[in-house]
Amino acid sequence: MKVFPFKIPKPEQNALVFQEDYGVVFYDKLHQHEDLQLSVIVEGEGTLIVGDTINEYKPGDILIIGSYLPHVFKSDPQANNHSHMLSLFFTKNTFGKDFFELEMFHELKSFFKRSKHGFKITSQQNTIQTSFSQLKGASKLSQFIISLEVLKTASKANYKSLSSFIYDKKYTEREGKRLSAVFEYTMSHFDNEITLDQISDVANMSKNAFCKYFKRRTNKTYFRFLNELRVEHACKLLCASKELTIAEVASTVGFNNLSNFNRQFKAIKSVSPSEYRKQ
Repeated sequence: MKVFPFKIPKPEQNALVFQEDYGVVFYDKLHQHEDLQLSVIVEGEGTLIVGDTINEYKPGDILIIGSYLPHVFKSDPQANNHSHMLSLFFTKNTFGKDFFELEMFHELKSFFKRSKHGFKITSQQNTIQTSFSQLKGASKLSQFIISLEVLKTASKANYKSLSSFIYDKKYTEREGKRLSAVFEYTMSHFDNEITLDQISDVANMSKNAFCKYFKRRTNKTYFRFLNELRVEHACKLLCASKELTIAEVASTVGFNNLSNFNRQFKAIKSVSPSEYRKQ
């Protein structure tokens, strides 16, 4: 299976795809596809990287990932034995080149604009979840009608962007495999020390070439990305494991120096770890 580009398998003459993913983990390779993806997380939690930004996902989340937007789900196997997600896939031209340009769909323009960076729905979740539950087993016509209702609701709902920077070129398969290897290694070893020598070897590049390569594609340095990943995991521990001291949390997520952890945490979250735990 190719990492980049990833093509959504579609039955013949079936433009709109409803998909149910159920297993121990989701597809955990960095990938992108032409289709927009609307997903409801039923079970499972973990880390979601979209574009340049590290997010978390959990049950009840409603996520929209835009066309050709690189992303990867990294399930947390310790949190739940199962991952369950319901998804809709379609392109802006699925129903015809100018279908969504018709005047009647004017109110959906905000949906497509937001989808370029990806976004998470923060209101109207119950309405959208109910619609998704009706998609399973529905006729193709009913799925089409329900999908338009979902888009309408999503266009009006409150939201949080999933990414702040979009690399404006499509990845080649070779580039995709390289960046996927970097992300996968980082997500699997973030709690240990990772040196520039190690990660540039993973990318099969010189240190200088890797730094430029990563910055150009994510708009941030590799070590900024690594610190953001560590801080996101620290946030989970600060909330879920109240018995751990802040020093223990810092050590668990890969920071060997408490002062550096406090400094990096505040730079990323705008509050100190202790303030975050209180909030």
